[in-house]
Amino acid sequence: MKKAKIYKPNKTAMQSGLGKINKWVLEFKTKDPIRNPLMGWESSSDTYTELKLEFTSKDLAITYAKKNKIDFEIIEPKKRKIVKKSYADNFLN
Repeated sequence: MKKAKIYKPNKTAMQSGLGKINKWVLEFKTKDPIRNPLMGWESSSDTYTELKLEFTSKDLAITYAKKNKIDFEIIEPKKRKIVKKSYADNFLN
């Protein structure tokens, strides 16, 4: 049976805003990774590991996984702590 993880991806370092982070990703786990003796890279004959399916909500991702009989693990996003600062805070203390 296929195994996957469902998570909400982090924003990249190049993003300062909160746009485009409203998606959930279903990513398949590697069944039997093989280490390449020449280069040392990890590879697999399982082509599902190359898939990353994007969904607009967590419920849609879970529904897809259940419908296609995929064992899944949900990784909840961490809550972001927002600290509001002003320009004047740079000169205090």
